[in-house]
Order: sequence, then structure tokens, then C-alpha cells
Amino acid sequence: MRVAIEDFILYLATERGLSDNYQISTRLSLEGFAHWLERRKLVAAMGEEAVQQIVPSGADWPSVEIAPGDVTHREISDYLAHKKRLGLSAASIKLVVVAIKIFFRWLHARKRTERDVAEVLPLPRTEHYLPETMNELQVDHLLEGISTDAPRGFRDRAILELLYASGLRVSELVNLTLERIDFDNRIVRVTGKGNKTRLVPVGQKACAAIVAYLEKERPEMVRKKTGSEVFLSNRGTKLTTVRIWQIVKVCAKNAGLEINVYPHLLRHSFATHLLSNGADLRIIQELLGHADISTTQIYTHVDQQRLKAVHLKFHPRAK
Repeated sequence: MRVAIEDFILYLATERGLSDNYQISTRLSLEGFAHWLERRKLVAAMGEEAVQQIVPSGADWPSVEIAPGDVTHREISDYLAHKKRLGLSAASIKLVVVAIKIFFRWLHARKRTERDVAEVLPLPRTEHYLPETMNELQVDHLLEGISTDAPRGFRDRAILELLYASGLRVSELVNLTLERIDFDNRIVRVTGKGNKTRLVPVGQKACAAIVAYLEKERPEMVRKKTGSEVFLSNRGTKLTTVRIWQIVKVCAKNAGLEINVYPHLLRHSFATHLLSNGADLRIIQELLGHADISTTQIYTHVDQQRLKAVHLKFHPRAK
């Protein structure tokens, strides 16, 4: 199992080009399953009491080999039941199920198992939570509340303007480089999940904010080893995703907003405002970089909720 997992993660990285975060999540899910299988086999051979003595001692596990072809559908089901008893949410269990399903599908496709034991494994039903959004007035308060007289004010204004104008993920923003911005056509070339590249238009206000930052602040932040990333720290290195979170939080506090503002909220607001102003769902899908339109369709529910709220508030016979 351990060797097969390593081979599978290598396949995800080299042939599928999936993100580091996806690889890490899948590895953790599969290694957790492999560890459970190994412990189960040890208990069968040595007894529960003997295995319990190994854990607190810090000793290495005795050598246990689990062949992927020997894993049964029952064992997978027992493992998922075990995770549920531990209190794992349906959404978290779904991630484990997906990892196991694609792993055994890959093994079977490469003739490393005689059959795909996870093929009929059902995905747990998860509750669909509507994404939070800001209304247009709140976004205006947030952006207009960023003072360019404050330290790094031009940079912070450019960051938030771009997040809202383009719907970028934080990871996409921190990795954005200078050569990927076309100011003449107001377009940025973004590398998203799975190393897929997409072109995203950027509004005039966001472009102006970026230009102001590039002219007034970025030159003094450049150091000898500075790369071509657009947004820099005071040390001349690219900003981290955690730092972007901190910047957004500070800007929201300074603007006097009492709601919970975070970078992805601007992405949700970007999509919702496009939809409510008449944009086609397929276009929003492309702009967001969603592989499946079902992911984008959640925003139609957000817009429906907004319309219902307006109808309830203003129609004389709605109540």
C-alpha cells in the first residue's frame, strides 16, 4: 500500500499536474487508511492489548505489508464507519472517500488490482452552505476606506481592488507576476488549480490602483533577490497567503465593517455581483476557473435568496 500510494501521488503531480495542497490532502487520506489497515492486521495477529503497548512506547510499528489487491470493500466501509464514530463531518469523510475511490480506480486501470473495490462506494451526502457575500455598498466602504497615506496603503488598496475586480483566489494573487498583467487590454493571465491558465479582465479602478502601487511603492520594496511577483513584503519577498488575510482583516476593521471579511469573501462577492447584474453563468465559471459548472451554480442560489429577501421586504402582499 505504501509504495502504491507514493506512485499514485507522483502520478497526481507529474501526469495530472494537480496542486500541492491537493496532493497533500490525498496523501493524508490514503496514508490514514493504510495506517488503519496495518493496525487492524496487527491486532488480528498480536491482539489489541499488545498493539496498545506499542503506541505509548513510541516504538516503530512491526513490519506490516498490505497489498492493495487484498483490500476489500468491507474494510473500506469499516474504515469510513470508524472515521464517522470519531466525529468526522460528512464533508471531511467525503474527501476521504474521493481519495480512496480515485486511488483504487487508478490501481485497477494500471492492472495493479484485479477489480476496483471502491467503484460502488457511495459519496456521503453533505449539506450545501450558501457562500457569504458582501453587498455592493459594503464593498465600496471597504475599498474606499483604504488610505493610501497609510504605510503600504497603495499596495493594500491594489490587493483588495484586484481581489474584487477579478475574483482571484489568494494563492493566485500571491503568485501573480508582473509579466502576466496586460495593462493595455486590462487583462491578467492567471495560473489556477491544476496549473490551468485563464485570462481574467480587470476593471479600470483596479488597474489604476495597481499602477499607482507599482509607481509609488513597489520600487522601494525591491531587494537584490526580489522576484517578479507583483505584491511584495517589506523584505522584498512575495507576500504569503496568511499575510493577505491579515491585510484584508485590517482594511475591514479600518473601514468600520462589522461583518467577517476575508479574502475569499471578495471572490464570492465578485461572482454574486456579476450574476445579479446579468452575467452568464458560463462566463462566471470561466472567470473563476471552476472545472465544473456545478461549483459555480451555488451563486444562483445566493442570487435567488437575495431576490426573495427583496420581494419579501418591498412587495405589499409578500407577507
